[in-house]
Amino acid sequence: MRTIHTDIITDNVKQMCIEANLRLSDDVKGAIEKGAQEEEGELGRKILSQLCENMDIADKEGIPICQDTGMAVFFVKVGQDLHIEGANLTDAINEGVRQGYTEGYLRKSVVGDPLLRENTKDNTPAIIHYDIVPGDKLEILIAPKGFGSENMSRLYMLKPADGVEGVKDVILQTVREAGPNACPPVVVGVGIGGDFEKSAILAKKALTRNLNEHSNLSHIREIEEEMLTKINSLGIGPGGLGGRTTALAVNIETYATHIAGLPVAVNMCCHVNRHVRRIL
Repeated sequence: MRTIHTDIITDNVKQMCIEANLRLSDDVKGAIEKGAQEEEGELGRKILSQLCENMDIADKEGIPICQDTGMAVFFVKVGQDLHIEGANLTDAINEGVRQGYTEGYLRKSVVGDPLLRENTKDNTPAIIHYDIVPGDKLEILIAPKGFGSENMSRLYMLKPADGVEGVKDVILQTVREAGPNACPPVVVGVGIGGDFEKSAILAKKALTRNLNEHSNLSHIREIEEEMLTKINSLGIGPGGLGGRTTALAVNIETYATHIAGLPVAVNMCCHVNRHVRRIL
């Protein structure tokens, strides 16, 4: 039985909050740079070049890539042979968020009550999804989520008879209706299956997958490729000002579902697709 103290977890979460907001992962950065080279429209190329410049400035100056430093979303895998001592795990993660967003001078965007709207002033509480897995490690994945693109996300409870074409239709519909509001070029996370809430979690998790990796299911991989081509033919383009680089990737995750249902969630993410993973 391996033991880890929550002080270590808190310190790592603090560092991850800051890191995620200052630097994009290599796959996301590379996709934007590739878009800047391949975009056919002059205005689109200019916008993508500005995004590349913005990334470089953020990295060199140690400032956030985007002023919306997001609501902290975590996917945490807890090894069943791991003993956690000290504080409550959820409290330890939230303390890391509190320290990271305060010491990193990151914008505090969380209100404690969705209707009273009073800011918590430290970006807590975070949204945390736990999964118990074999082993004695703790895997923490943070994905700070801005709400310009989050507000453009949708969940559909399709009928099984809608089939794969129905799934494709709602993906395109969501991106089309989002237009410039999701700050394109976007990453489109799609969750198919499960139930109402599971499909949404799948879609969120899909956004954290490496943009250079497709689903290992051949029929899903084909949908990912087809949807990316069709989305980039919508003409929305970088910043919503026209062009062929509307999306950087379409990532789809699936799960078993009920015989009477076909839940589909489409989680939009702007080009600032932030995520950092650590294994402790």
